[in-house]
Amino acid sequence: MSAGWAVFHVPRVGTSAAVAGGTVVSLAPGLLPRTPSAQAILTALMVLIGLGLAAILRMALRWTRFGIEQLPRGRVPALVVGMTLVGAAMSYAEHWQNTLRATMGVEGIGAGYWVRWLAWTVPLVAAVVALARGVRWVVRRSGPVRSIAAGVALVLAGQLVIVPTVVQWRRAAYAAANSSVDPELPQPDSPARSGSPASMASWPSLGAEGRKFVAGTPARTVRVYVGVNSAPDLDSRVALAIRELERTGGLQRRNLVVTVPTGSGWIDSDAAKGLDARFGGDVALVGLQYSDAPSWVTFVFGRGAAEESARALFRAVEQRISALPDPPKLYIYGQSLGALGGSAVFTDDADQDRRTCGALWAGPPAGQVHHGRATVLANASDPVVHWSPALLWRAPDLTGTRPDAPVPHWLPVISFLQTTADLLGALNAPPGHGHRYGADQGTVLPGC
Repeated sequence: MSAGWAVFHVPRVGTSAAVAGGTVVSLAPGLLPRTPSAQAILTALMVLIGLGLAAILRMALRWTRFGIEQLPRGRVPALVVGMTLVGAAMSYAEHWQNTLRATMGVEGIGAGYWVRWLAWTVPLVAAVVALARGVRWVVRRSGPVRSIAAGVALVLAGQLVIVPTVVQWRRAAYAAANSSVDPELPQPDSPARSGSPASMASWPSLGAEGRKFVAGTPARTVRVYVGVNSAPDLDSRVALAIRELERTGGLQRRNLVVTVPTGSGWIDSDAAKGLDARFGGDVALVGLQYSDAPSWVTFVFGRGAAEESARALFRAVEQRISALPDPPKLYIYGQSLGALGGSAVFTDDADQDRRTCGALWAGPPAGQVHHGRATVLANASDPVVHWSPALLWRAPDLTGTRPDAPVPHWLPVISFLQTTADLLGALNAPPGHGHRYGADQGTVLPGC
């Protein structure tokens, strides 16, 4: 084998460093078990970022006439070191994954996991690299002026046509999912439920998650829910919720819980069952939908809707029961984005404690809820509890979290990337881990 042949086939130093570095970063310990495909997507993304940075560095070195890429003898050692680091990272990643899985009662991983991981990663990286090279070839063939003009045209097309089209498509998809009626979900016949024949909020108008909520068991609990399609605007929806509380007898129960849904309108059925158990059925639950989009979409683009909706409903309920001679005890509950919206009702801890008998926040976004006398349920393995932009440069504050699983040591930037990846699978964790909470959401609600 000639030296020229070996140099031609062995990757450049920068390429080996980029692939190895990206792979090692992607395999750093995370919070949750990860499927081979999910791990492959993260690995491919990190490798592609590494290759992009290597290309930029290569251009800079050429401009400075520093010929690192002209040192063929460094290629083989770089490849060997890179492969060694990747092998060590894979070994530790398998150990960490199996530790997490054993804690969470999930089957461990082995060689088959890595075969599937590789089968996903290589095509993903190869496809994007091929696309990038194709674009580079077109640019070289077209010349700088035509390439810039084409790039400007693509940007304008994206802003004026593609992005609005995609946004409208997703909105239509969310609305369709919200309006879809499950024929196997029975409409409640109890007058103590919204959506029943006696209700002023029609069954179809409650939305997919609202219908699940009011159809849930046990039947002894009053459940009031108003969907985004139940009335034309926020004020009228709040007024409808109050009328529904009056109609169902919810104001005559000893306890009343304002339940703030997540972005899609979901109220955890385990929380509802826990609240029923907590009060022996002598409780009314009231929820108000503010969006039909997933929580992450609402968190990024419409967080204010959650806060505005929670404030409006809580104030209306608070005002209505203040006129009663024997008002029910008032509580508030929210999970995830619902916790953030619910906490925004109050100016501070003292305001929360003064205006409620108790508050419970489950899986709240990092550092964004009032505490006071509130109970905060937060799994140590929940990426929602960890994630914030500040995770890039400082460790998360895990005070008060429930140690349900091992937590990796914080690393600048890397922990942010790993936690961001774990957000995508937060609801796929086993019960009691990740962003999944049980009936204790209701049973540990504090009293007064």
